[in-house]
Parts: sequence; structure tokens; C-alpha cells
Amino acid sequence: MGQTMICNICQSEMIHQFNEKILSSYSVEYLRCPNCAVLQTEKPYWISEAYEDAIVDADTGLVQRNISLARKVATVIYFLFDRAGKCLDFAGGYGMFTRIMRNYGFHFYWSDPYCKNILAKGFELDDSVEPIAVLTAFEVMEHVHEPIQFLESCMQDHQVNTIIFSTQLYDGKTPDRDWWYYVFDGGQHITFYTKQTLEVIAQKLRLYFVTANGVHLYSKKPVNPLLFRLLTGPLSYFLIVFVRLRLPSLTEKDHHRLMALQRNNGSTLN
Repeated sequence: MGQTMICNICQSEMIHQFNEKILSSYSVEYLRCPNCAVLQTEKPYWISEAYEDAIVDADTGLVQRNISLARKVATVIYFLFDRAGKCLDFAGGYGMFTRIMRNYGFHFYWSDPYCKNILAKGFELDDSVEPIAVLTAFEVMEHVHEPIQFLESCMQDHQVNTIIFSTQLYDGKTPDRDWWYYVFDGGQHITFYTKQTLEVIAQKLRLYFVTANGVHLYSKKPVNPLLFRLLTGPLSYFLIVFVRLRLPSLTEKDHHRLMALQRNNGSTLN
């Protein structure tokens, strides 16, 4: 208890909140920044053990989350960004989100250093220098101990101007230890944000920031907050029908390309 830790976001001295056992093995300190309100563990020395299984068994919301986010993101990209551009789902897990977005007609690709691609095989991101129109990073930011460096790296490495992401925010004081999002037994969630935290990050990176309906967005271009709220809210249930009518699905095209790959002994698809 009481180790000195400087905030990775605003360089303020963080304040001890509590200790908790991680992975049923390690007593870990949680600290909160009084300036930007980020809540973090101490440096995560246990992280390699936590990622022996990339997706924890307790993530029962994985399927529903991907379906819901795909609907919202499809409407946002269609109406606000380059709908024909190359997109990347960073830390894409099993590839479910990438597959849904390609079914919707968006040119999404997959990348994940920890997880096996099951549902978007053949659509792994290649090594080309082609800019990414939109990068998505869902349930990723809570896994990152240095969020500014992470975001800078994403934007520079992929020449991307817009990042759409999700992470559960907390409001006010440090959440009680029974908060479901800590996932102490999993050991992968190490950083927790408030809206204020995300705003400070935007200021540091000189990005525009909007958030609504569980979806957050950083961009080099301004986005109307009211329009973003509409596109990610209940209206998205109706707008996704319009999007699917207007945008040709890539499902059948992808099928033929993958069959051709199989015939050619699994050459890389780009």
C-alpha cells in the first residue's frame, strides 16, 4: 500500500484506493488520479499470465455486444465517414465484429496479438501502408496501462484519423469492489475511465471527442454530438435497415474469394 505512481495521462500523483487479489494470487494496488479521475492498477506484472486465455470465460456479453456495436458503428460510418474506406477492428477477438461489418458491406479487417481469428479468417490486416479510414477498439482501453501511448501508436501506425471504441465508464467516486467491470479473477482489466478522463485524453492528443449510448469516438475531424447520439441510439435499429439496403453486402464476394484462396493453398488475402 502507498507506493508512488504518476498518472500515465496527466502526470499527477495518484492516490491509493484499495488492494485486491488478482487471479486469486496477487495482491494488487488500485490508485486513482485526483486530476483526470483515471483509476488504474499498479504496473501489471501479472499480465502475461492473465492472457493465457485471451477472452475470459465470464465475458457472457460478447455476442450481444458485437451485434449491438456493429449496428451502431455501421450507421456512424455510413453517415459520417468514408463508407468505402478500409477499416480495422483492433484487438478483434474471434473476428465476430469484423465478419458482421463485412456482411453489412464495410471493408473491415481484423488484428489481435492475443486471440485466434476464427470468424474472419482471410481478412487479417496486411502489411500495406494504405491508410485506415476508421479503427475500432471495443473493450480494449481497459486493458491498456498507458492509454495515450496506445492511441498515438494506433493513429500513427495505421494513418487513422478516427477511433471508435467502447469501455465501461464510472461516475464520481471510485466504484465499490463489487463492481462487475473490475473482473478481478480475470486480471486483464487494469484501467478504468470517467468521461472526464476521456476528455483529458482528447485534449492531450488534440482530438475531438464525443460519447453516447456506450460508444466513444476520438477524431481529427469534428463530429456533431447530437447527431452522434441519434446515430448510436434507438434510431440505429431503423437506420441499419436503410444502410443494408443501400450498401452491398460483402458476404457472397468474401465467400468466393475464400474459396479461391482454398484452391490456391491458402494464399494471403488482401
